[in-house]
Amino acid sequence: MVLNATYAPINIAGWKRAIKLVFKGKASVVVAGEDRLNSRYQLPLVIRLATYVPLPFNRLVLSRKNLYLRDNHLCQYCGTSGTLTIDHVLPKSRGGVETWENLVTSCMRCNNRKGDRLPTEAGMELKRQPYRPASALYLLLTRQAEVPSSWDRYFFNSNN
Repeated sequence: MVLNATYAPINIAGWKRAIKLVFKGKASVVVAGEDRLNSRYQLPLVIRLATYVPLPFNRLVLSRKNLYLRDNHLCQYCGTSGTLTIDHVLPKSRGGVETWENLVTSCMRCNNRKGDRLPTEAGMELKRQPYRPASALYLLLTRQAEVPSSWDRYFFNSNN
C-alpha cells in the first residue's frame, strides 16, 4: 500500500514498484513484511511518500464496471454469477433513479422474476443493501484475495 506524506492511502503498488520508490528516496518503508528480497532487504508492505502529492477529489463514477466490482460480479438476490444485468431496486416506472443506492447486479432470472415490483413485493431479498463506495481504491482493496492486516490501520480506520 502506498501512503501519501499525510499517511492517507492513495494506491496499491506491487513490490517491485515499492522497492524502486524506496531506493530512489521517494518513499520510506513504514511496515516491512516477513518476506525478503535478499538477505539484507525485507519486502515492504506499506510505504509512505516523502513529499505530499496533491490529489484531486474524484468522486467514484457510477458505471456498469464499478457496479459489477462493488457487487463482486454476483447477483444480489440469489448469489449466482451467471449472465448479469443491472436492476433498479425501486423500478424506474415508480420513480427510481440511477444512483449507487438504487442499482444492483442481478441475474436475468431474478431480474425477470422481480419485474416492475419492489423486492419485497416479489418475495425477494437483497443479499446486501446497495451503497456508494468510498473510492476507487476502496473497490480495488475489497477485491483483493488477501489484505495484509498491517493495512487496516491506514485504510479501514481512516476517515477518507
